[in-house]
Amino acid sequence: MNVHIAGARARVTAPKASRKAMITRATVDKTPSSATRAGAAVSTATTAIATLASAHAAHANEVAEVAAGAGFAIGGAVVLAGAGAALVLTDPSKRRETMMSETGGDEAASVRNYFDTTGFERWNKIYGETEDVNKVQLDIRNGHQQTVDKVLNWLKNDDLNGVTVCDAGCGTGSLAIPLALKGASVSASDISSAMVGEAERRFNDQVAAGAKAPAQAPKFDAMGLEECTGQYDMVTCIDVMIHYPKDRVDGMISHLASLSSKKLIISFAPKTVSYLILKRIGELFPGPSKATRAYLHDEGDVEAALAAAGFRVKRRQMTATSFYFSRLLECERV
Repeated sequence: MNVHIAGARARVTAPKASRKAMITRATVDKTPSSATRAGAAVSTATTAIATLASAHAAHANEVAEVAAGAGFAIGGAVVLAGAGAALVLTDPSKRRETMMSETGGDEAASVRNYFDTTGFERWNKIYGETEDVNKVQLDIRNGHQQTVDKVLNWLKNDDLNGVTVCDAGCGTGSLAIPLALKGASVSASDISSAMVGEAERRFNDQVAAGAKAPAQAPKFDAMGLEECTGQYDMVTCIDVMIHYPKDRVDGMISHLASLSSKKLIISFAPKTVSYLILKRIGELFPGPSKATRAYLHDEGDVEAALAAAGFRVKRRQMTATSFYFSRLLECERV
């Protein structure tokens, strides 16, 4: 596949051999024809790349900084030419190595450092209600909220009073807070003390503004996902796994599953042809924020890890906007 961007216009062309390769690897929720799958992959890549390329120059750095955290970015008017396969296969590691070297090789520490410093300011704004966001940030905000709303919709008929929930990687509380206000006994944690502190502040503000306080106030703790302990009716982990490679994610799924007696709800950025290409483009143009490296995960690998941990997928949904891609799985213990 050849991707061309010039000014505000973008086009994607693919030789027959490349199209055939894309057809065999494209994935969608239902199983349409091969031609439909290939067309969807090309369409997704074209739309997002065109959006990126047409971003106003005044926001070029912010596009690079923020979109990189979602898996891809581009700044200003750029011309890219080359095979899609090369973009996918030549995955750069220099950026990750730089971040890891700053924390002695500890990837979790590099994530913590980012979200306690420059990342906190950026993502607190994205996950907030301020109007001081650009189109990229607003798109990511809306995508994340769509994923949260899907979780809440899955649970809308459940009586959550007294249900114990571990929300691992709670961020600013976008899921933990509504679950607590619905009566669940929530233990919310995040690797970033800044993020979890903001989550607690937001909960207290909502109660002070008139929201009915639950019988048991949620607990907010600064700790990594693998440090969570205890037994819960339900464990949730939303938009966290994008920050970690497969070997770490397999262990995370195993640990999260060990905490849940009934239900496990997780999300991750799926590995598809179009998303791999977009992610690779973002890595070619990293922003100065040094956002954490974005990792895409094969759905089959995730399900295999779930099965090994004693869980099966009950239902799934996909959220896809221009800059936000997240596969959501609701799992139950076998």
